Amino acid sequence: MERYKVILVDDEEEVIDVMEAKIRWNELGFEVVGSATNGVKALELIEKLQPDVVLTDIKMPYMDGLELARRVRADYPNIYIMLCTGFDEFEYAKEAVHLEIKEYMLKPINAVELSECLTRLKDTLDKEREEKLNVKKLEDYFQEALPALKSNFLISLIEGRVSEEDYKRFLTAYQVDMKGPLFCCVVFHTSANHVPEGMDSLLLSMSVDREIKQRLTEKWKCQEFIYLGNTVLVLEVDTEENLVQITDECDRFCRWAYRIMGAVVTAGVGTTCESLYDISTSYEGAREAVSYRVLYGTKRAINIGEIVPKESKIQTQQEEARMQELFRAIHVGDEEEIEKAARKEIEKLHKNAKTIGQYNLATMEIVSGYFKFCSNNSLDFNEMSGNVPNLYQKVSQMDESALTSWIIGMSLKISEQLKNARNSTSRRLVTEAQNIVRERYMESEITLDDVCSALGVSNSYFSSIFKKEMGKSFISYLTDYRMDIAAEMILNTTEKSYTIAEKVGYLDANYFSYVFKKKFGMSPSKYRNEHLKK
Repeated sequence: MERYKVILVDDEEEVIDVMEAKIRWNELGFEVVGSATNGVKALELIEKLQPDVVLTDIKMPYMDGLELARRVRADYPNIYIMLCTGFDEFEYAKEAVHLEIKEYMLKPINAVELSECLTRLKDTLDKEREEKLNVKKLEDYFQEALPALKSNFLISLIEGRVSEEDYKRFLTAYQVDMKGPLFCCVVFHTSANHVPEGMDSLLLSMSVDREIKQRLTEKWKCQEFIYLGNTVLVLEVDTEENLVQITDECDRFCRWAYRIMGAVVTAGVGTTCESLYDISTSYEGAREAVSYRVLYGTKRAINIGEIVPKESKIQTQQEEARMQELFRAIHVGDEEEIEKAARKEIEKLHKNAKTIGQYNLATMEIVSGYFKFCSNNSLDFNEMSGNVPNLYQKVSQMDESALTSWIIGMSLKISEQLKNARNSTSRRLVTEAQNIVRERYMESEITLDDVCSALGVSNSYFSSIFKKEMGKSFISYLTDYRMDIAAEMILNTTEKSYTIAEKVGYLDANYFSYVFKKKFGMSPSKYRNEHLKK
């Protein structure tokens, strides 16, 4: 049976060693996956290892146990915190209660007492997991659904099948009270190919849907329903900028769903619209964003407005509907899928064109569809097609083999141009972030949130493209940049370490020395002595 993951945090390594040795972790249903000697390092491990339990001392350098508990409580509310300390003071206990910490132990920790605490905690964790994955309860939940009329109306709305005459009448009849001022669609896709052993994929999807209801819909003004196996949210949005916060919240949920439930969830965030009647455009954008998981990965949120260059957002045209599958494949950029979709267009063309006139009209519509698609995405169609004169006529005169080759070739060429545009946008964002670091590295308060806010993108998207472009996280890049500047100052000035620390954004000189040693393998003073000898 899978064991619960534990991280031990104490500034005394001997204490950690004793706890690891004295406690029969495996027998109690736990596994120690890492340890740290301060809260800062513990946060790094928590992000990386995603534990179920953190057992931490209170009194530690750089970041104490209570501050660590506050951070974990805010960012990872489902991780259980166990506090231990040598200080039997009322204020500590009061703060622990405020943070909803259920276990608070005094040092020296008794192995029997700690084992009893772990036994109680395992019962709690087991009940929580059983509640989420209990097949019988999920089957009962599966029988429940949103009121049928409201669900059918919302599905018709996102598919664009509600007439203007019926729209307001249905809003009132089905009690859909959404006032905006803006609206947005989010689609949550749960993979049927990655399902925990013994769990039915449909039941897992239902479980994810229930958690979305509990964790997201209660925070937002929205309507929630299931369509085509996905959970769909139609949200009221105050401003365009709110999409960044929505994307980051969805991203945190996707990572949580994988860590707790083993569900591989991808969230697609569509563009905003000013009327609920036009929500179908946002829904198409959200579905398209989900399809980009082949490029950007699963277990995360993808905002269509961020991955498609802002100057070329997609607007679905009625004339393009017949080529929608091909255009979606072009956006994703998978050559095999593009060729498959292109051949389907040829099949439909020959199946539906009964006369030469219908055939010629259909080929003209294909060329026109490419032209509009390129225009909507700020691409030069004439340049892409080689500036061929009388292109409509020449395409209509092609035989099946030549037309197939032309459609596949055009599709691949357009896809490559879109990919270049995305890469250009990614490089521009990374460059702007690097400029922010150069201008503000000396500010101790600068954070990833500050940079994303300045760039106008979500943490999820920015972190993804920054690591892809630079091979390291933004925080690692900022730290390395600060350390390189500090190293130069150490060698080229006579300033003290604490002065240099402040100039590169560290208010705590001890922590600065800790980070510096971690990068260069020696303290700042030793670094100066070693290099000045040469």
